[in-house]
Amino acid sequence: MKKISRTILGLALMLGLNCNITALAGTMYVNASNLNMRKEASMTGQVIQLLPRGTAVEQVQDLGEWSQVTVNGKSGYVATRYLAAAKSADSRQESASTMAQTHVTSANAAKSWDVSLDMNAPYASFSKINSGKAIFYQSSSANRKEKTICVNAGHGTKGGSSVKTLCHPDGTPKVTGGTTAAGATTAVAVSSGMTFNDGTPESKVTLAMAKILKEKLLAEGYDVLMIREGDDVQLDNIARSVLANTNADCHIALHWDSTSKDKGCFFMSVPNNKTYRAMEPVASHWQSHNRLGTCLIEGLRENGNKIFSSGSMEMDLTQTSYSTVPSVDIELGDKASSYSDTTLNKLADGLVSGIHQFFEVN
Repeated sequence: MKKISRTILGLALMLGLNCNITALAGTMYVNASNLNMRKEASMTGQVIQLLPRGTAVEQVQDLGEWSQVTVNGKSGYVATRYLAAAKSADSRQESASTMAQTHVTSANAAKSWDVSLDMNAPYASFSKINSGKAIFYQSSSANRKEKTICVNAGHGTKGGSSVKTLCHPDGTPKVTGGTTAAGATTAVAVSSGMTFNDGTPESKVTLAMAKILKEKLLAEGYDVLMIREGDDVQLDNIARSVLANTNADCHIALHWDSTSKDKGCFFMSVPNNKTYRAMEPVASHWQSHNRLGTCLIEGLRENGNKIFSSGSMEMDLTQTSYSTVPSVDIELGDKASSYSDTTLNKLADGLVSGIHQFFEVN
C-alpha cells in the first residue's frame, strides 16, 4: 500500500496536482548511528541535521538513492538505504543511549552526540585508522546559525605515525615538500607533532585551543564537530577530512609550526600547481579552501594576532587532498610562541571573526 501511495504521489507531483503530501507520506525509521539530513539530494549537500538511530521521519518521496523526508517540520534529504519501515527494539535502545551520552560539559550546547565515520562516504575507504568517534555539539544560542564548523585539534592519534595512507586519492605523488617530501605517494596517517620549547607536546596545545574555540563558536550560534576531545582519538587525517565532508560546512585543523622563531600565524594554501589543482576533489574545492584561509588570517590580524609574512604558505596536504568542504590547516605560531590562556583566547577570537567573514555573518 505504501508503494502505491508513493507512486500516486510521484505522478501527482509530475502533473502539478495539488495533493496532500503529508497524508500520502509513510513513517520510516533511521537505521544508522547518525544519519545526515541534507539540504539537497547529494553527498555534497549541506548537512542541516543529524538524525540518531531510531528517529521517526516522514518519507515524502522515495527518489531511489535519496529520499525526501520531514522531521519536526523540517524538510531535507537522506540516503534511502538507511531508512527502515520498522523500528526494532535494538534501534530504540541505541537511540536512547546515543542521545543520553554526555561529553565535556558545555553551557553553550543544547545537546551532543558521537559521530562515526560513514565508510560508504566518498574517500572513506582510503582511511586506515577510523575506529574513533568525533563529537557533534548543537548550539543552544537563540541565534543558532545552522552552520557546522569542524574543529580538528591536530595530531593526537596513538600509533598514527606508524601507519601510512595515500597522499592523493588518485595515487599521484606530492607536489611540495613538508613533513613528507615532494614526490612521495604515501604519508604517515597522523604525525605525532612537534614539541614546544618548554617540552609541551603540540597535541596538548592544539587540544586546549580546540576546546576554547568550540565554546566561542557555540556561543556565537555555530554547531561544532569536535574531531578530538582527549589525548587520543583513533581517526587518521583522511578519516578526519571525510567526517568534516559529511557533517560540517567547513573544516579547520589547528596546528603550530615546527620552527623556533615565534613567527606568527599562517595557513597552508593549495599549491599553485596545475596538475594538483586539476585532481579531484581539489579541482572543485581549492578556491574555497584558500578563501577560508584568507578569511581566517584576516580575522586573526584584526584581533591583534601576529601574522607570518603574507599569511599563507603553499603546501600539498592529505587534508585538503581529500576535502569536499572548505578546509584549512591553520598554523597559529610555532614552538617558540606563547600558548597562555590569554593568547589562546585571543587566537580563538580571531578565528571566530574569520569564520564570520567567510560566511558573511552580520
